[in-house]
This record gives sequence, C-alpha cells and structure tokens, in this order.
Amino acid sequence: MADGRASAPPPRPAVGEIRSLTDHYFVKTKATVERFGDKRVTYAVFMRRPIVCAPRLAIEWIEAMAAARGTRIEIDLRHKEGEWVGAGDPILYLSGSLFHLVDLETIYLQKLGPACVAAYNAYQMCVDLPKTSFLAMDARHCAGGEMADMMAYAASVGSMAAQREVGAKGFIGNATDATAHYFGQPRGYGTMPHALIGYAGSTLRAAEMFREVFPSDSMTVLVDYFGKEVTDALAVCRRFPDMAAEGKLAVRLDTHGGRYMEGLDLAQAYAVLERNAPTSLRGYRTETELRHLTGTGVSAAAIWHMRERLDQAGFPNARIVASSGFTPAKCKTMAVANAPIDVVGTGSYLPEIWTETYATSDIVEYDGVPSVKVGREFLLRK
Repeated sequence: MADGRASAPPPRPAVGEIRSLTDHYFVKTKATVERFGDKRVTYAVFMRRPIVCAPRLAIEWIEAMAAARGTRIEIDLRHKEGEWVGAGDPILYLSGSLFHLVDLETIYLQKLGPACVAAYNAYQMCVDLPKTSFLAMDARHCAGGEMADMMAYAASVGSMAAQREVGAKGFIGNATDATAHYFGQPRGYGTMPHALIGYAGSTLRAAEMFREVFPSDSMTVLVDYFGKEVTDALAVCRRFPDMAAEGKLAVRLDTHGGRYMEGLDLAQAYAVLERNAPTSLRGYRTETELRHLTGTGVSAAAIWHMRERLDQAGFPNARIVASSGFTPAKCKTMAVANAPIDVVGTGSYLPEIWTETYATSDIVEYDGVPSVKVGREFLLRK
C-alpha cells in the first residue's frame, strides 16, 4: 500500500495563517518570549487514551513550518506509525526554540489527536473482520476537506497495522479521488447512490444504465431502495450472469434500521442464524449485539439471508457489500456470526466521542533542565 507522500498536497495552514488559527495565549506568549529572550525547550505530546500512532500529518506540518521559518525543530518520535500507544505515553518530543514552537501547538494537536483515534478504530474493525475488505466512505460525514484528508490517512494507518499484525485484508480504497493515494489507488471507488436508482425508476434499470456508461468496471448495486433486496439482487444477477460468475458483480445492503430486509422478521432472523452461525446466539448478548445479529437493518441475519438466496439461485460468486452503521462494535458482532461480507463500506471509524481525540502538549525541559507542572512528571524524557 502506498504511503501517499509523492502525490499528497503541501501541508496547510501556511505560515501566514498560523496567527489567526492558534490559541491567542500562545500568540501573547510568543510576543513575551521575543521581548525577554528565547529558550530552548522540549515538548512532550501525548493522549489520555490508548491509540494507534498516526503522526505523519502533524510531523510533516511541523517540518514545513520549521523550514519556512528557517529554524530547526528536532522531532523525537517514540512510536512508529501504526504502533499501539498507551494512555499518557508520550507519542513524540519536540525540541527547539520556544519562540518558534509556542504558536504551533494548537494546529499540530488538531492534526494528531483525531487521526490517532480514527486509526485505532479502523485497526479494530480490520482485526475483527480480517477476511473482509473495507472501503472508507466517510467523506460526507467530515467537516471539510482537511478532516477528510486526515480520516483517510488514519484509515490507511489502522489498516496497515492490521495487515501487518493479523494478515487482514483491511481498507482497499475510499470514496474520493483526493485521498485515494493513501490506499495506493489512483482514484476513489463507487458505483451508484440511491439517487441513481430513483432516477432510473428501478434497480435493474439503474444497473443497466451504469453498465452502458462504464462497460469495463465492476459493479456494486444498491438493492434496498424499493425494499425488495432479494428480488432486485436476483434480477440484476440474472441480467448480468457473466459478471456475477466472475465475481465482478456485488449487491450492496444498506437497509435502514426502521425495517427488516425483504423476507425476514425476528423469528426468521433467528432461524437464519441457527442454520449458519448457531454459536452466535449462544450465551449472553447485549441488546446492541442482539440488534446487530437479528434486528432490523443490515444485521448478520440479513447478510446470511442474502448469501443463502444468492447461492440457491446459482450465483455463489456474486459478492455482498454491507454498509449502514458499521462501527467497531458492529464489526465485532459480525465476526461472532461469521457474517459472509466481502466488503464493508464504512465511515464509522470516525471518532464517536470527540473529547477522546484531544491531544495534549506540555513543555518538559527549559534550556536542558527538566521541568513540568505537578502531576505530569510521567512525561519527563527518560
């Protein structure tokens, strides 16, 4: 998987934008240091929860700012990219001029914390479903392009960690061209939204239109628009049997949580799992786990039901893409049910509790003398 360095855009914000984007007490501290004299300091940067280390965007920005200012900032990275980091364990140390470092803190923390938590979530999802491929479909849920870039990077880091540790398939791509380079791809993935099916008037007609416009592409067809997931999936497979046989045709399950997939109710959902994954129903399950197993929407039972129907109709190579709320917790439950998912489309690795993304930076040395506020002695460089 490519690391994206060759085609990634230059780090932003630029030097001239820092003052307006940084906390004002850092601006005032910078002016005070300029008046009374600079010191060489060392900052410890850490987080209060376990994370997967995803520091590249922050480091690249710091390096770019140091070059632009004609100063040197030493970066002592204590954990490699993709490495597990415990709560309170310094991720890196920054050493250099206080005058040049003090006003960078706001921005480099913004670039570090959310990426590390998203990488952690992506890693957990890939580890729980190692035989399933993932697509990053978070762009619509991001607060602008900078966040989308950060989240795509994070997903690639978590994915690579899972690939390295357990041989997971991990994230194979994402939904936009701008960040596809993080996954070693030239462009984003995607076939059709619900809007195209509504426009076409039927699921089958939307598939025919797509095939005519993009005849050499593989095809993933949404099948929940009319609430006839099985009927429409089989109709598309029968229309394009060669694609189905070659594994180039997939059906995407995106049934919302307000109803069961076609052909299921609660009793039938239990019956499907009894046939295919009986151990998933044994023992204690939380209410959330039971909903993911047998509830409405894209449950494990729904995925097994679609697999059964495709196989019975003679389309064992037609693939299943599952989306709709695939959080780390839902992925873990799908693993318990051994759900036959070929690809998960997800944006739910984005941090759910934003307060957990806050990275912190404390000075731990002034002119080589260790010093840190009381209670943070654990940050002192060892």
